[in-house]
Amino acid sequence: MDYVNAFWVGGLICALVQILMEKTKMMPGRIMVLLVCLGAVISVFGWYEPFMEYAGAGASVPLLGYGNILMKGVKEAVDQDGFIGLFKGGFTNGAVGCSAALVFGYLASLLFRSKMKK
Repeated sequence: MDYVNAFWVGGLICALVQILMEKTKMMPGRIMVLLVCLGAVISVFGWYEPFMEYAGAGASVPLLGYGNILMKGVKEAVDQDGFIGLFKGGFTNGAVGCSAALVFGYLASLLFRSKMKK
């Protein structure tokens, strides 16, 4: 049942984003920022953890999950370091995901020769 929940929740998130992209004039970058901020806001209220327990990868893989990771890092850093934790907590928790994206993106650019469309 875990796979089914992950599939339908992740699919629903993707479908809602696709509808948002097609029915509004919002650019994809703004929608991505909206998803990260929404994940952070949901995390502040403490609703993201139960949601992630139910949906598994369907909730943790999309950009909503990245917002949750950033907010979780900020909460932990503020508890440990006070005010300065606001600035370093998100970087600490989000560094692994950003680094992986950069490394794998670079490796993909070495393996595949991209060309401009004509």
